[in-house]
Amino acid sequence: MNRRQLTRLLLVAFALLVNAVPARAETVLRVVMNSDLKIVDPIWSGAYVTRDHGYMIYDTLFATDANGEIRPQMVDRTEISSDGLTYTFTLRDGLTWHDGLPVTAEDCIASIQRWASRDAVGQKLMAIVASMTARDPKTFELQLKEPSGLVLPALGKPDVNVPFMMPKRIAQAPGNTQITDTMGSGPFIFRRDLWRPGQIAVYVRNPDYKPRDEPVSRLAGGKRALVDRIELLAMSDHQQAINALLAGEIDFIEAPPFDLHRLLERDRNIQMLTLSPVGSQNVFRINHLHKPFDNPGIRQALWYAFNQEDFLKAVVGDPAKYKVCKALFICGTTYASEKGTTGRLDSNFDKARALLKEAGYDGTPVVLLQSSDLFWQTNLAPVAKRLMEQAGFKVDMQAMDWQSIVIRAAKKIPPEAGGWNAYLVSPSAMGLVNPVSNIILNSSCEKALSGWPCDPEMEKLRDQFARETDPTKLKEIADAAQLRAFEWTPYVHLGEWRLISAARKNVTGFISAGPTVFWNVEKK
Repeated sequence: MNRRQLTRLLLVAFALLVNAVPARAETVLRVVMNSDLKIVDPIWSGAYVTRDHGYMIYDTLFATDANGEIRPQMVDRTEISSDGLTYTFTLRDGLTWHDGLPVTAEDCIASIQRWASRDAVGQKLMAIVASMTARDPKTFELQLKEPSGLVLPALGKPDVNVPFMMPKRIAQAPGNTQITDTMGSGPFIFRRDLWRPGQIAVYVRNPDYKPRDEPVSRLAGGKRALVDRIELLAMSDHQQAINALLAGEIDFIEAPPFDLHRLLERDRNIQMLTLSPVGSQNVFRINHLHKPFDNPGIRQALWYAFNQEDFLKAVVGDPAKYKVCKALFICGTTYASEKGTTGRLDSNFDKARALLKEAGYDGTPVVLLQSSDLFWQTNLAPVAKRLMEQAGFKVDMQAMDWQSIVIRAAKKIPPEAGGWNAYLVSPSAMGLVNPVSNIILNSSCEKALSGWPCDPEMEKLRDQFARETDPTKLKEIADAAQLRAFEWTPYVHLGEWRLISAARKNVTGFISAGPTVFWNVEKK
């Protein structure tokens, strides 16, 4: 046998060997989120689907674990000076952007600055930051004007807006301008070329991502991508999505309506999941610029017109899945308190009518916006309308889809000219647990969220909370902020509830994190 024949024989043998080993099939996770992904900038947008998109493709300097502790994520080590004024952060080895370039300290500084321009916690942090300086490619220094306990909790903030790290060239864009470049360093890569809003968003595993070598704990620890591809499918018809899950055509539904849970629970191939450790809080958002709610006395009447149980029954129904909680800063968390709650949120209509009369309410209609497409919000406005009318308000309820509410709520024009007075929303409770992280409590006038509450006394308390380090004093400030909220009424909180998700039982590893995240999720 000559050399050519031997070579040919070896090639044939190799080909047979290769073909005898089956190729690994690509693992695809198909999911339906609470809404369609239309915006990809999680700093510009507060939409939860955009936040969760951010968690897939970006990483954070710090993260919140299952015990509520702040733990390093992209950071390897942190040094704090003895006077508490200088924080030095060193990034861990192996951090790269999806294009292979290394993550640098300058990238992180630019990302913090852009995030802080949009976020209420970031704004409080930057008010006490003297400078941020890169000492070398992996190390940067944050210098404070005065000691504060806010630095690590701010950088490890788990909810909207999350301080995600981006390349400097992207993060240099103004915070009020949407970015379109989705380059990140996280465990998944967004396939922008396959994105079809209203149809599908696709993510693929980042083969170069180096997770932390430690167990996952809520949003902290090792983020391991265990599926090759994730497809976010847009299905606005809840029954269609549930039928697809039962048939095995999709793997996960983030927000099936409560009245359809029984259908899912009867199927032995389906598991029901609670993926938030604190759930959500119903909130009555108020426009402080226009009549009648420019009058604090009229706003005060809302505390006596409303009760939480009616709202919770209308949306959830099952008492096992909701909680009546008068504490502003979320029951079961550090700053929860019953101070000032007596007599409020009990639908005392006589008291509410007396307050309206005392405040001089003249019958100006309240333009109340009703979400027509989000099941956990659709039934809230009719309950508010009924209770307010029993208390003596006139209410003009106007139904529209959620995106239309978002657009309209950004307008400061009078209600009679196409503006608004109030609407209801159900934000994640994990962002509402203290006076600074609670973005709805932000009462900084033009810098506040839509509704534009303007209260120097509340902002003074929030500033004190941001600067304080003593746990006892922090609790005292939080109590004072709650009492001020009851007096001044920036908004009204209307009970807590937990979203229940559904998945096929062959999909495992879901984390109760608050945001819906897909690292460590495995499909068998």
